[in-house]
Amino acid sequence: MSSIQALQSNSKNITERWLQLQANEEGDFAEALSEEQKTEAAELVTNLLKSLNETSLEDPDSDAFSKVKESLGILSLSRARQGYSPRETATYILRLKEAMLETLSTEITDVKELYDNSLKISKILDNVMINSFESFIKGREDIIMRQTDEITEISTPVIRVWDGVLALPIIGTLDSSRTQVVMESLLQQIVESESSIAILDISGVPAVDTLVAQHLIKTVSATRLMGAECIISGIRPEIAQTIVHLGIDLSGIITKATLASALKTSFDMMRYDIVKKSDKKTLGA
Repeated sequence: MSSIQALQSNSKNITERWLQLQANEEGDFAEALSEEQKTEAAELVTNLLKSLNETSLEDPDSDAFSKVKESLGILSLSRARQGYSPRETATYILRLKEAMLETLSTEITDVKELYDNSLKISKILDNVMINSFESFIKGREDIIMRQTDEITEISTPVIRVWDGVLALPIIGTLDSSRTQVVMESLLQQIVESESSIAILDISGVPAVDTLVAQHLIKTVSATRLMGAECIISGIRPEIAQTIVHLGIDLSGIITKATLASALKTSFDMMRYDIVKKSDKKTLGA
């Protein structure tokens, strides 16, 4: 019996052994697998064994393995989304190779033939693993980029605090890409709400350097071009000292220490009077 026949005739045993090795590696892994995942594992083994022939056995880069590599790429991407680590994904493929080599060792008695074919199978699976690992890394990078974009959007909410007054609390470092998101969100809300005042609160910005100040000035300028006035609040003592030390000129911009102070200033600019009910009764008495 050839090595290819030995593997193809033991497709079911290889799948079961693969899952068993995974269970030994990760505890209750096999029991935790859904029927769909078990079916995917069986289909992967079947497709891999069907791709084996006298030609492909000699060439790990053979086109015969293209569908197998594609399937493993999708599987690796799925595992990346499920939170598996690169090590766990690599181990996942290595256990498949181990299961296949164990089958060969029980079916082939000739030592030289076993060695030669084990080496060929190892090269094939190593090559497949490299491709799947690349897919895994790409998948993780896509996830990180998407999460970064989502976090950026969440961390720059534009709040309508009063008729004609918007507030945008900025949390974290303000860089070029984030400044673009801030400006787009703020300008869009100014148009939609027809607001005339926008408050940029930088209480959550850990530090202000020349670059951050430039980004703030750009945002203020863009806001003014839309016909709205901009107030920067959250100027802590250490930030004020840094701005003075760096020689950054914010003299043309209204700045306040707190959001409450900025909101009061915006009311004054819009000629609003905020009066407590008790005070109002006293005045009318």
